[in-house]
Amino acid sequence: MALKYNLSKVYALSDNDPEFVNEILKLFVTEVPEDLKQIKEGIKKKDHKYAYAYAHKIKPTLDLLGLNVAFEEILQVEAWTKAEGKKKEIVETFKSIKIQVKEAIKEIKKDFDV
Repeated sequence: MALKYNLSKVYALSDNDPEFVNEILKLFVTEVPEDLKQIKEGIKKKDHKYAYAYAHKIKPTLDLLGLNVAFEEILQVEAWTKAEGKKKEIVETFKSIKIQVKEAIKEIKKDFDV
């Protein structure tokens, strides 16, 4: 039962095609953690443009999978990168996103065979 994510947008986009839904979930499970590592690297190195590129890349996926809080927080990361903020200003927000994604992935793997 989906507590950490919501697939209503995915099902609407796919016209309830279970194969399409599975592909989206596989991409989320495999690619988003890698993209989060890149954002972390950008934050660590204070490479705002690099962090922005990956934050911008995962933003639609967070929205699509109904991770609303993580979506709002990734917007904060984008704003931080544009303002070229200090690392300490964004670390907790990034940790929160990472935890939410990790919990959603754990639940998706349990709910679907991906």
